[in-house]
Amino acid sequence: MAADQPVHEKPVRSPCVSICALDDADMCVGCQRTVTEITAWSRMSDDERRAVLVLCDERARASGSMFSVGQA
Repeated sequence: MAADQPVHEKPVRSPCVSICALDDADMCVGCQRTVTEITAWSRMSDDERRAVLVLCDERARASGSMFSVGQA
């Protein structure tokens, strides 16, 4: 690929897992996004989406919704 040609990436996909339910803080218990993040998703740049995914990961870990398997 020539250096002057732009690289075309696929858009960052939504973290939606089809478990759409809001908790008392208006956070989706399925994907860990706020209502604001969910409604703005389609208008976000890929960089903004990646930042939201980082927040979702942090929220899931903090809430115990995500676990890591330890190394042996």
